[in-house]
Amino acid sequence: MFGLIGHSTSFQDARRKAMELGYDHIAEGDLDVWCTAPPQLVEHVEVVSPLGKKIEGAYIDSCFVPEMLSRFKTARRKVLNAMELAQKKGINITALGGFTSIIFENFNLLQHKHVRNTTLEWERFTTGNTHTAWVICRQLEINAPLIGLDLSKARVAVVGATGDIGSAVCRWLSQRTGVAELLLVARQQQPLLDLQQELGGGRILGLEKALSEADIVVWVASMPKTLDINSSQIRRPCLMIDGGYPKNLDEKFSGSGVHVLKGGIVEFFEDIGWNMMELAEMENPKRQMFACFAEAMLLEFEDFHTNFSWGRNNITLEKMDFIGQASIKHGFSALSLNSQAQAKVA
Repeated sequence: MFGLIGHSTSFQDARRKAMELGYDHIAEGDLDVWCTAPPQLVEHVEVVSPLGKKIEGAYIDSCFVPEMLSRFKTARRKVLNAMELAQKKGINITALGGFTSIIFENFNLLQHKHVRNTTLEWERFTTGNTHTAWVICRQLEINAPLIGLDLSKARVAVVGATGDIGSAVCRWLSQRTGVAELLLVARQQQPLLDLQQELGGGRILGLEKALSEADIVVWVASMPKTLDINSSQIRRPCLMIDGGYPKNLDEKFSGSGVHVLKGGIVEFFEDIGWNMMELAEMENPKRQMFACFAEAMLLEFEDFHTNFSWGRNNITLEKMDFIGQASIKHGFSALSLNSQAQAKVA
């Protein structure tokens, strides 16, 4: 069985969903009440691959909401409690979705293996970052030509280049895709220098300069709401792949010639009888999901129960090849500009 740990996009959405599920006592509470609410296994699902293999899964709502991010101890407890519940339910491999994987990594929850009387078995969990990185690269390769961009002549800026997903994207683009130039953007200088040395190339730039030079921008860091960007300086055409969380690039960049694509999203080949992706505001929630969630499903399809994506900067091209081949084999496709537009119309 595979598991997915997620959360609502806001406190307001969480209360609405809790009311729909019949958790009135939680839905009517304030944020302090929600901070004490335990995780809930809210949905079971069956998924069948095009090959005919059937797997079962469960969605666990961590009862975390983004408004809790400033409450360090609460955020940490929410993620660990959800992981404990997944393990107690006997789930073989569980993906950490949304902020839960960010909290796990940034708050170094590897130091907290014991949750009450449970010792967490890390091999039961994955961040899903390997599949996410592969999907973002695939989205770039498929969609750039659709807007008239030749990758062999294109400059690609990776914002958040030194992170787990960002560094994997940089490795793939520098060794597999053959883009004209990589522009490396991140907050800290030394990790950027280390990455540049590993790649044997790439130009380190500040965000504003990178945006003015790039034909393609891959965002794998969340963009601050207060960030003010002069969109007139963006090259046309320009492909913006929003691989951060939450996905808010379309609020900042619009206009003729700027194409914003939700990054790290996949679409299954047929409808899945679940409701869980409505929480994530997918445009086609019966088929679309975060690539990190799909990684847990792929590992279950492959009977490969291991913490496939784990730690920082451990994503190899070989792992990306493996999960990418499994993704195609089992009926997933990367979200494209065309499929995104069709979903909006529908």
